Amino acid sequence: MGSLNGPTFSSRRAGDAIWLSLAGHWTLDASAEIEAGAKALLTEGGAGRRAILDLGGVARLDTAGAWLIDRTRQQLSARGVAAELASIRPEFGILLEEAGYRALNAPPRKRKSYAVDLLADVGQSVASAGHDLLNAVDCLGQFVASIGKSLARPSRFRPASLFSHMETIALRGVPIIFLINFLVGAIVAQQGLFQLRRFGATILVVDLVGILILRELGVMLTSIMAAGRSGSAITAELGSMKMREEIDALKVMGMQPMDVLIAPRILALMISVPLLTFIGDMSAIFGGIVVAWIYGGITPRSFIALLPEAIGLHTFLSGMIKAPFMGFVIGLIASVEGLAVEGSAESLGRRVTASVVKSIFMVIVVDGIFAMFFAGIRF
Repeated sequence: MGSLNGPTFSSRRAGDAIWLSLAGHWTLDASAEIEAGAKALLTEGGAGRRAILDLGGVARLDTAGAWLIDRTRQQLSARGVAAELASIRPEFGILLEEAGYRALNAPPRKRKSYAVDLLADVGQSVASAGHDLLNAVDCLGQFVASIGKSLARPSRFRPASLFSHMETIALRGVPIIFLINFLVGAIVAQQGLFQLRRFGATILVVDLVGILILRELGVMLTSIMAAGRSGSAITAELGSMKMREEIDALKVMGMQPMDVLIAPRILALMISVPLLTFIGDMSAIFGGIVVAWIYGGITPRSFIALLPEAIGLHTFLSGMIKAPFMGFVIGLIASVEGLAVEGSAESLGRRVTASVVKSIFMVIVVDGIFAMFFAGIRF
């Protein structure tokens, strides 16, 4: 059987044994033919009690052919046929030994206990959270030490790096912050008008928009956008530097990554988030003014005149005080996740995702802590 130079074999019976004489090229380029030949060998050899695979006529043999020949021998043995190889060249013997067929027995499946698995997942999550907390505390300590050294020796501080990151975070983030807050302010005013109209208190939409935006929504929306836009960028930048060993190169040159890379970014976020929060507050109130004028008939002049009666300075400050802490939390988490990147693109993507999710979660947690604190001091 087989084509020119392809895998061929012939069979002859000698007593209770069947000699299967192989010849030709049993190589990968004739993979379909050697597969068919292996099946034919199995059929012919299964007709006797002994099968001798004679490789004396094989001109070429590679790992594919060796694997199929050895598989045929083992399958014949499994059928009760005493199969053996004969006339093996030394180089073919090594190939058959190294590339021979090996049956892979799947390990027995263990019975799963969903309760144990659930407890294990909870424990793993708690341990992971504790590990993240330790890394954040370590990064916080290094940041405080870096700021302290910069205050002691102002020449160590790099204002160019700080202003460069502020331009990226604050200046280039103004359009999206303005648009998002404007739309949210408009939506809050619209829904408030529709509900307050039922009670004949549409004028209270000024209080609703002013208090809700200045105390909570303005800083929350701005921080979430900063986490998604700037926090992810910081994690990706630091992670890429870690993958390319640029951070190790900085250490070799005697520079600390905290001083050069991380501290300027965290400071830029702490300064930029309050600035963006102020812009977000003003744009949200502007959106509320536009909708109140269109749907409620409240003119912009009346809205602006009623706004100081609805809010006080403490309402504005309660939102602005949160902003630097939000920026600090975002920068800290983004830096920790960036430095935790390993040497693969999958790790980088996973860390960027974790940075955004954890930052948004912590922004909400910090907002809740401030809400309880302000309620406690009646601010």
